[in-house]
Amino acid sequence: MSTFTLPQLPYAYDALEPFIDKETMTIHHQRHHQAYVDNLNAALKASDETSDDLGSILQRISEYSPAVRNNGGGHFNHSLFWEILSPQPQLNPEGKLAEAINSIFGNLENLKAEMKKAGLGQFGSGWVWLFVKFNGSLAVASTPNQDNPMMDIQPVNRGFPILGIDVWEHAYYLAYQNKRADYLDSFWSVLNWSAVEKKYEEALSKIK
Repeated sequence: MSTFTLPQLPYAYDALEPFIDKETMTIHHQRHHQAYVDNLNAALKASDETSDDLGSILQRISEYSPAVRNNGGGHFNHSLFWEILSPQPQLNPEGKLAEAINSIFGNLENLKAEMKKAGLGQFGSGWVWLFVKFNGSLAVASTPNQDNPMMDIQPVNRGFPILGIDVWEHAYYLAYQNKRADYLDSFWSVLNWSAVEKKYEEALSKIK
């Protein structure tokens, strides 16, 4: 039987302050993410799923229940989110990823502006993604709830996510209240581009 566990954060709950506060990080990780893990395990047990490859499950998510979709997405999305944040981040992309960003978006500031626009345009809860399309190019998209570009229920914008911004209110409301724009601006101060570059290389290796 598949059993997923809550990943430990690679930094303390207060390490991302003042950009993301300790109380938000604690509640977000210990309560919200833990609930996704618990509910995912229960949903997979009910479906007799034996695979422990969450990426593979998400790529075939149309075969599963809404509970697997919602909680599997929640576990995957949050795990990626924690990995790309750092109290001592590399603040700019380098190498092949920087070249791809400049080629497709013109420059990093244009990418940030496009992701902010997508984040502000996402009605209700959801995520904003920078992802690698199956043809190898980069793209930006938003998804509702805990969906992501890996899922086969996406009619467009399919691919491998390498950078995700959580725009559920529980990700920012204690410090930013309804000012989602301010949260989206602050996010870049703790985004570790080194981690995103690794995910970019991993995504490219999957489509070769």
